[in-house]
Amino acid sequence: MGNFIEWYEFGVYGYFATIIAARFFTPEGGSEVEALVRTYASFGLAFFFRPVGAALFGRLGDRIGRRPVLILVIALMTGATTLIGALPTYDRVGALAPWLLTFLRVLQGLSAGGEFGGAVSVMTEFAPPGRRGLYGAWQSFTVALGLLAGAGAASLLASVLTERQMGSWGWRVPFLLTLPLGLGALWLRLRLEETPAFREETSREKPGAAEVAGAIALGAGRIMGWAAAGYTFLVVLPAYLQSTLNATFQQALIATVLANLGFAATILPAGLLSDRLGRRPVMATGAVLVVVLALPLLNLLQDTGTSHAVKAVAVFGAGAVVGLMAGPGPAMLAELFPTNVRHTGLGLAYALSNAVFSGCAGLIITKTVERTGNVDVPAYYAAVTCAISLLALARAPSGNRTTSRNKVPSRKAS
Repeated sequence: MGNFIEWYEFGVYGYFATIIAARFFTPEGGSEVEALVRTYASFGLAFFFRPVGAALFGRLGDRIGRRPVLILVIALMTGATTLIGALPTYDRVGALAPWLLTFLRVLQGLSAGGEFGGAVSVMTEFAPPGRRGLYGAWQSFTVALGLLAGAGAASLLASVLTERQMGSWGWRVPFLLTLPLGLGALWLRLRLEETPAFREETSREKPGAAEVAGAIALGAGRIMGWAAAGYTFLVVLPAYLQSTLNATFQQALIATVLANLGFAATILPAGLLSDRLGRRPVMATGAVLVVVLALPLLNLLQDTGTSHAVKAVAVFGAGAVVGLMAGPGPAMLAELFPTNVRHTGLGLAYALSNAVFSGCAGLIITKTVERTGNVDVPAYYAAVTCAISLLALARAPSGNRTTSRNKVPSRKAS
């Protein structure tokens, strides 16, 4: 539930990027494109605070337990997101508006950094033997649900409100809805038990700093393509379609909903399949498909002669191939680290990869398209990052220390 809220909010911010740019980053006479770039810079800044949050909350999670940290981060995320919905805009407080927004984005980045490591640790440490891939995939599945909920809220508002109403106050509604959602998630987490693996951890010996750093780097490389392609196809797509291909706000959101439906459709099957075949083969299949199909899929969207049905299949397929990487990804990261550094290690691997390749996706794509005039940039970005992920997936972890000490408690112990 907490992970759902996190990605609901990040999705909403991406879907409303053009409106937020106009309300917070566009002084009189300012360029719309430059405002959008500043909006994505604020978006990316929150991602760069994720590693800080992952290190801070991950250390706490490995010392005092997963449960108290998950309670803390959901409270922080809920408060910061709700306040965004109540912020004064540029026409009210001038240059203070973007600074206030950026400050709240920083708080969100800190909480999101602690969320992933705790959520994945809980899911995988409660998993029965042979089901870690499926249990971990639920973390990615709630990402899809959160992005879909954000797109659904934005689509509903776009259909019932005028453009003026949407720009004036309608954009605030999805952010304010986080308050009741967050209170519900907080209630659930207060009832959560600590994981068996953390309760039964008796070893005081931790792997060396170099070993942990190597595992973090390997994990970040393996999910680089998932991070970049996921944000390119699932979050950045609406603003790209509007600013580059002149699509309407509603058309862009429909495309995003279809992409996220494709993403959701493959996550759990991919996680289950990874329990049978292994994490790396399933993730590598998704990365290869992105490398091969990214440019043809984008060209279909750019072609005005392509039917709406074909375009719908294209965006659905784009989301589906990302799901092949996202399904096994959480369990793969969890298995790189022993219990006493798992929350910190997998959280940092995920946060660092997302900070660079997700948080900067909108900024990199928008600025590069603006400067080069090449509308194929999103496809190249997704394909190159997935190609690098393939190299990381081909590399085995150095040593066997983490894997040998990474056993999940038996069904009886659980």
